[in-house]
Amino acid sequence: MSLWQRIKQGFRSFMSGRYGADKLGMALLWSGLGFYLVGSIIGSIQGAAVLPFMGSLFTLVGFAAYVYAIYRMFSRNVDKRREENRRYENKLTRTKTKRKQAMMRHKNRKQYKYFKCPNCHSWLRLPRGTGVVTVTCSKCHNSFTQKG
Repeated sequence: MSLWQRIKQGFRSFMSGRYGADKLGMALLWSGLGFYLVGSIIGSIQGAAVLPFMGSLFTLVGFAAYVYAIYRMFSRNVDKRREENRRYENKLTRTKTKRKQAMMRHKNRKQYKYFKCPNCHSWLRLPRGTGVVTVTCSKCHNSFTQKG
């Protein structure tokens, strides 16, 4: 067995039972890199007295993100890390869905009038030019009048 294979096998046995990398961990690493770069750029700017402090703060936040990401990867509390990652992915999915729906509302704004239900605040739409109609929300079954 070569040296490289022994190193790989040693790392595999070290990581056995540990959590490893996931989407949240990778997001923490990338955001840590971003904060570190912004902190380095701000810290290198000469002039105002506040900027070096802000640069150090950004660098510190980036370093903290790195430390937490590495802590999560080497953690043996797999269930807790899976739950953290699940919550992160759910929040990310909701954000992407809201952004996609907002883009569709913007794209179709000439054909439809979009509005929110006054009771449950879900998005509803009416074709433009329909006049004043009574609308029933499909989610909460609340009835109200709306101009189309």
